[in-house]
Amino acid sequence: MTLPEFWQIVEAAKREIKEITVSDLKHMQQSGEKFALVDVREREEHAKGMIPGAVAIPRGVVERDIEQATTNKQQPLVIYCAGGARSALAALNLKQMGFENVMSLAGGYTAWDKEK
Repeated sequence: MTLPEFWQIVEAAKREIKEITVSDLKHMQQSGEKFALVDVREREEHAKGMIPGAVAIPRGVVERDIEQATTNKQQPLVIYCAGGARSALAALNLKQMGFENVMSLAGGYTAWDKEK
């Protein structure tokens, strides 16, 4: 797969899922809304930090291990990675698995870190 094809797949995934902004996520956290937050970055990426409350489940196993974060397919589920591509793909797969309220954080941890 070439890089342009990869980005076409990511853009197609983003059309099928809901993306939220860092402001949206902060509002969810501050409002006390119950939701699961999943970091799909690789372990070595966590040295840069994690969003408070996140469960780390690498992208390669998130579909298999999502129950570490939630077993409730109706509960809101926010997925993030470094920049929003891997999380969009993971969110689409989880949606296809029956998760009804799955979202991807636009801009991922990079956007979160800029707005801390």
